[in-house]
Amino acid sequence: MAEGPPASFVVLSDRAVLAVTGAPRLKFLHNILSNDVESLKPGQGRRAALMDVKGHLLAFVRVLVGTDDVRLEVAGGRREAVEQALVHYRVATPVRFAARPDVVIAVVGPEACAALARAGAETPELPEEGHVTARLAGADVRVARAGDVPGPGYVLHVPPDAVPAVVSALLLAGATELSPSSLDALRVEAGRPWYGPDVTEANLLHETGLIAEYHSPTKGCYVGQEIVARLEARGGNVNKLLRGLRLTSPAAAGDTVTAEGKDVGRVTTAAVSPRFGPVALAYVHRSRSDPGSMVEVGGASATVVALPFAEAG
Repeated sequence: MAEGPPASFVVLSDRAVLAVTGAPRLKFLHNILSNDVESLKPGQGRRAALMDVKGHLLAFVRVLVGTDDVRLEVAGGRREAVEQALVHYRVATPVRFAARPDVVIAVVGPEACAALARAGAETPELPEEGHVTARLAGADVRVARAGDVPGPGYVLHVPPDAVPAVVSALLLAGATELSPSSLDALRVEAGRPWYGPDVTEANLLHETGLIAEYHSPTKGCYVGQEIVARLEARGGNVNKLLRGLRLTSPAAAGDTVTAEGKDVGRVTTAAVSPRFGPVALAYVHRSRSDPGSMVEVGGASATVVALPFAEAG
């Protein structure tokens, strides 16, 4: 974990929640998404990718299985796109989709669990993507252990009218509000690319470095499976890979990565880390993707590092 506040929170305004109901809901989602979800029980969860038939990433979702429905937390402002895709694949399957008004709040830091308990939402020790419903600031809030936030971290699904009270409770519990720039620094250090800033429809799952987190190698067919299987059979070789950059000068998202005067990549998220100074996430051509490779961003030298930065030293 990056050296951030002991506990902090941030409203993830680009995330939304979609409820899936109907008896075959898990089997239906299992046949569409990249990860194994059919085996999940109430209180369990998993992250998965929704792809098109060519393997392009349409969305990242957190699948949270409840007793009566499955909640999909959708990143990157993609809820409507996800719903449209699911409706397209539903055909005659008796499943239904409904947007929920929940606001998604991330709580991160080594004291995140303790801060939640002090705020009133004491939760049991949860496995990654495990979730419970807790009472917080007078409202029922779903609390999930989140593997895609700088860890250790959680996401809360909060009714919109309860958000001010929940934020107040977190502040009283000693959590601090995290600025977008500080969040980016923590994400870059932890190697946590997010759909939207770092991942788009132009990307394949292998390019993101998240294949082990979002994909089950043992499940059967799903949308985009042929492309994933073909790449796996070829050793996962793709033309570009998401890497960390340790910079000598601050950069910005969209900056070009060059080597020997040639374009070899693009910065997706840039930040200034208290531990490592200027850093970034960037897609880098495979010819320059090995850790230790030297590149340039904005005319300043940069070093390619493996993710997460904490392990890179």
